[in-house]
Amino acid sequence: MLNEIEKKLLSRINRDELVKLTRDLVKIDSVIRPESGNTEHEVVEFIAEWIRNELGIEPVVDEVLPGRENIFLEIDSGKPGPTLMFEGHTDVVSEGVRELWKYDPFSAAVEDGKIYGRGSCDMKAGVAVNLLTVKTMLKSGIPFKGKMVLGIVCDEEDLMLGIQDFIKRGHADSVDACLVSEPEENQLCISMKGALRIKLTVEGKMAHGAMPLTGINPNTRLAKIICAFEAYETEQKKIFGKDEYLGWPSVTFTVIQSPPPPEPPQLNVMPGLAVAYIDIRTIPGQDHKKIKKDLSDILAKLAAEDSDFMVKTEYLADKPVVSMGKDEPIVRVSDRTYRDITGKEAVYNGVPGATDGTYLRALKGIPSLVNGPGPRHIPHQTDEYVEIDELVEAAKIYLITTYRFLNGEID
Repeated sequence: MLNEIEKKLLSRINRDELVKLTRDLVKIDSVIRPESGNTEHEVVEFIAEWIRNELGIEPVVDEVLPGRENIFLEIDSGKPGPTLMFEGHTDVVSEGVRELWKYDPFSAAVEDGKIYGRGSCDMKAGVAVNLLTVKTMLKSGIPFKGKMVLGIVCDEEDLMLGIQDFIKRGHADSVDACLVSEPEENQLCISMKGALRIKLTVEGKMAHGAMPLTGINPNTRLAKIICAFEAYETEQKKIFGKDEYLGWPSVTFTVIQSPPPPEPPQLNVMPGLAVAYIDIRTIPGQDHKKIKKDLSDILAKLAAEDSDFMVKTEYLADKPVVSMGKDEPIVRVSDRTYRDITGKEAVYNGVPGATDGTYLRALKGIPSLVNGPGPRHIPHQTDEYVEIDELVEAAKIYLITTYRFLNGEID
């Protein structure tokens, strides 16, 4: 049950302010566009200025890549206690073909209780919740212990260089727990899938389509790899089964290019190269080193059967599976808070992909709970949205969770 202090805290949540801040963030295009040089820089400048004006504190802005920065802010209560971090990212994926959107993707249109736009749920709504949670705690005048840390980082949608830089600089060294406000419908996600991303380059020999025997076809070799890796996926499913929160492991060919750019495809030309990108998602029990060896063995077997089989393997990313138990203090506090705010039992789940919390957990051992607002299956789609009621609910959950965690009210 909520006590009088907690009710007073909740009364300070301003629905209109939360909606406005979310919309202001969505209106700033933070798609990474190499062709124009657009980055997260403008939204980072906006957030940094918001912190100066609303909190009266100068944030630390670290450049990770040219024009791409992280924001770090630490607020110390001056009293001994735990450190709670709020994490979010500023980059968003491309809107794709704008004509397919009902609303302009950067207009932050409001209709039927929803905010529409690219990044509305993934994850500028979550960033707004983080910012206003810290502001409310700081401006309420209600005492708390320990420290609050804001980590608003770049490059989550690609190689997660932002959070890795954040960690390398020591900004997470004192953190005891982290709330990652990725869109999970306010469900408590206590595990995250691992990821291996691979680029395969199959070498052949270009030839006229009418005289294929004068060349070596990389496409047929790639087809054999696809079938072999599909069989491997089936085998992994049989061995490891379906995880309670993360579902099945997977091996997915996401991009196939033959020939790869800039060479144009020609109907009457057998290409000399074929390239494929593979997105492998793993669950607890799977070992990435063993997967790499297994795949290497599969390719070696195919090569032994075909003297013209030539393939180069490049691993682009290796993100481990991470998880934690329901007994972690941040989980216990969030569970109780969810029940007190909503009147319902908390729903536990897992993140089907990796998040910045993956690195916080894997590299620093920090319990990272992913439980932000926004529908789980809407990110990266056209007409992305976040429901305003769910956004406000998230702000309430974050605020009371923060108060309880920092003051040691675990149970």
